[in-house]
Amino acid sequence: MKCPVCRHTESRVIDSRPTPDGTSIRRRRECVSCGRRFTTYETIEYAPLMVIKKDGSRQPFDREKLLCGLMNACKKRPVTRAQMEGVIRAIELSLASKMEQEVPSSVIGEMVLNQLKDVDEVAYIRFASVYQEFSDIQSFLNAMTLLQK
Repeated sequence: MKCPVCRHTESRVIDSRPTPDGTSIRRRRECVSCGRRFTTYETIEYAPLMVIKKDGSRQPFDREKLLCGLMNACKKRPVTRAQMEGVIRAIELSLASKMEQEVPSSVIGEMVLNQLKDVDEVAYIRFASVYQEFSDIQSFLNAMTLLQK
């Protein structure tokens, strides 16, 4: 680990503890050369998850693209950024626990809808209208009926 101050490659670990969410380890280090202290985080590196799109093409899973879709669905709604991050984190953990290298986009869409149902009903309908490609009022009403159940 290179020191951010002097770029020396040797440091010693002073303190290690898990982060509050338990997904990484926070390590406090001290540079052997200059004595400056700095913090690093150690996380598990997963194999890149590939998303199979509707047209059959494959793309790497993009957290930012999912966040952008959630932000559009939650625009002008009382949904915080932390809640949106929580939705994405839950989806990422669920996908990681399945240990699959490829997942259809429809599975991710359903996971988002399941999470949004508990966060905000209007955001749920907005996301569903884009994800399920509502073509008429009846498909919209069907989604509303499912939400009410």
